[in-house]
Amino acid sequence: MEIYRTRGDVVHIAERVRENLLMDSGIFVEAHGPKVGFVVRAQRTDFPGVPDDQLFERARKYGAAALPRGFRESGSALREVQDPGDAERTIDTWCEVQFEKAVDSIEGAISEIRFALTLDRSSAPQ
Repeated sequence: MEIYRTRGDVVHIAERVRENLLMDSGIFVEAHGPKVGFVVRAQRTDFPGVPDDQLFERARKYGAAALPRGFRESGSALREVQDPGDAERTIDTWCEVQFEKAVDSIEGAISEIRFALTLDRSSAPQ
């Protein structure tokens, strides 16, 4: 595992999202607790015209695979993705749902991170 970044007592795990080695992070470990979490999302550009509530439900379906392991939904947010070259322009909107699970050891955190890395966390049209 690689570390993408740290913010306070939260470590974000790196994920390679494209062959050209771009990095992203949708999995994190929070020292206070401690707990492991991940974010799933449905992107409006993948489903134009679909209402936000349906996009959130689509995202929740991706996180549902983690419920039997003890993960629970801890929040949801609508995230506007800005054009890096023009902060006034929104290029996409993501309906994100966050799941978390308390862990009792570093070994437990590593096990849950490995599990989260196996999940599809971004929806795509089928």
